[in-house]
Amino acid sequence: MQLSIRVHSNLLDLSLPRVMAIVNLTPDSFYISCDEKNEKHLLQHVEELLKQGADIIDLGACSTRPNSTPISIDEEWKRLRSALQAIRSHFPNAILSIDTFRSDIADKSLQMGADIINDVYGGRTDDKMWQVVAKHRVPYILTHSQDVTHLYNATDYDQTTCHMLEMFQRRLDRLHQMEIADVIIDPGFGFGKTEQQNYTILNKMDVLGHLHVPILVGISRKSMLYKPLGVTPSDVLPATIAANTIALERGASILRVHDVVAAKQAITIYRMTHNKIQ
Repeated sequence: MQLSIRVHSNLLDLSLPRVMAIVNLTPDSFYISCDEKNEKHLLQHVEELLKQGADIIDLGACSTRPNSTPISIDEEWKRLRSALQAIRSHFPNAILSIDTFRSDIADKSLQMGADIINDVYGGRTDDKMWQVVAKHRVPYILTHSQDVTHLYNATDYDQTTCHMLEMFQRRLDRLHQMEIADVIIDPGFGFGKTEQQNYTILNKMDVLGHLHVPILVGISRKSMLYKPLGVTPSDVLPATIAANTIALERGASILRVHDVVAAKQAITIYRMTHNKIQ
C-alpha cells in the first residue's frame, strides 16, 4: 500500500517509515525540555536532530503529560512563537509539526509557516480545530483518546482495537467531508488507557491498516515502558527501540521519538529484514 501526505506542494512518501523528532518547549515535560528563550541552544538542538535524520520536527509548548496543568493560550503562544519563528527562519525546508489541541495556536502557527497539526485530543476539546486545518489544507494528526475529563485516570471502559477502529472511521469520514485529505492517525498510547490496554493495542495495531491512512506511533520513553521495568524514562531507550520495532511490524508509518539515531537504525534493520532497502 502506497502512503503519502502532501506538505505544501510536495509529497512525503510514507511507504518508507519516517521519524518525527520531539522538541518540548515546556519546563515540565516528563523527558528532556528545550529552553525556548535560549535561541542558540534551541537551534543547535534542532540542527542536530535534522543531521541525525529527523524527517519532521514536532514542537510542543503545552505539556500533556499525566497530571499536568494546562497553561493559558497566551503562555503557550509566548513559548511557541519565537521558537517557531527562529526554526523556520534558519531551517526553511524543515517539516514542522505543531503539537497543540487549541485552534487559535494552530491557526497562528500555520500562518507563521508550520506544516502539520498534531492534535492530541483529536478535535474533541476545540470545535474550531478542524475548521482551521481545513482552511489551511495541511496534514492533520488525529489522536485517539478517551473522554478528556478523565483522560489519564479512567480505567472503567473497554478499550479494544475494534472500538478504536470504529472511532477512527467515523472521524475520518467527517474530516474527509470537510475536505481534509491528509490525515495521520495516532493510537494515543498512554492517553486514558491502562497498561494492558496499551499493550493490547500495540499487539493488534495492524488492524488499523484497514483504514488505509498513515499511522503515527508515539511510545518513546512512556510510562507503559518504564513502569513495568521499575526504572525511569532515562533508562528505557532499549525498551523504546523494542516497542518501536513492534510498531513497525504492525504498520507504523511515523515514529515520534526523543532519540532520532536509534529510531533511524531500527527502521533500517526493519527494512533490511523485509528486503525493502533499494
